[in-house]
Amino acid sequence: MLLMLAEPGIPLERATAFRRSIAGAESNVAAGLARLGHPVRWLGRVGDDPAGRAVLAQLRADGVDTSYATTDPAAPTGLLLRDSHPARAIDVQYHRTGSAASLLAPDELTPEMLGGAGTVHLTGITPMLSDSAHHATLRLFELAHEAGAAVSFDPNVRLKLGTPARWREVVGPLLERADLVLAGEDELELLGVPGPQRLLAAGARTVVVKHRDKSASCRTREASWRQPPFRVPVTDPVGAGDAFAAGFLSGVLRAEPYEVCLREAAAVAALVVQCATDTDGLPDRAGLDRALAAFTGGAETVHR
Repeated sequence: MLLMLAEPGIPLERATAFRRSIAGAESNVAAGLARLGHPVRWLGRVGDDPAGRAVLAQLRADGVDTSYATTDPAAPTGLLLRDSHPARAIDVQYHRTGSAASLLAPDELTPEMLGGAGTVHLTGITPMLSDSAHHATLRLFELAHEAGAAVSFDPNVRLKLGTPARWREVVGPLLERADLVLAGEDELELLGVPGPQRLLAAGARTVVVKHRDKSASCRTREASWRQPPFRVPVTDPVGAGDAFAAGFLSGVLRAEPYEVCLREAAAVAALVVQCATDTDGLPDRAGLDRALAAFTGGAETVHR
């Protein structure tokens, strides 16, 4: 989606100045992984309009492969309007009913799109956009498994897209089809999942839970790990979960131990919440290493 972000601290209904950026859970993760040096392909739909061209241009600028993205001449690019504040509830307006993304259909997805992919990351937002997008998500699960790619899944619950009952109906079953689940503690409760053990018993290899106290835990059938948050001043909390996912997946893709994956995920999230947009704070590899050194060892924080 195109993001129009009100100037910091100004309520949406009073805002007169907006900054243009892009938003979208999957594209945030794609940008985060690309900046960390991983080859990333984004599958999605935008309209044949200035907003759509801006979204694709930004993804390409971050190093994301958009060669399989679809440009729809008949439907608009989705739009997100929101304000920004570190301490109060953030007002968000989604304008994506009938958008190009909501018209995603299963017959648009082909095995070639997953060529060379080792991991496919999805969220619960896409299947909640429409019935056709739901079926397309199911198709992508099938294609990923046929390609031998691991499936990473973040429910990313947004109640403006549907009632809790609808989320349980559409997204709940997808949790049990993923190899790696990244979810908030509150999201698992809303989706009727009592804890990681149920998902591990259903076939997941790894379950990561983001807890209410901002710590995170990772559990496999053999062991578990926990990571406290890095305490930083918060400018805008939106995008923290996607940043966490990018940091964790980066560690997984590099075959790092899970304690390293958790630490890097917490660091990327800590960097992103210090910036206003979803993507401004996403680091490159050198930036992440420097932040980790500062967070964990008291290293010099000024880059000379």
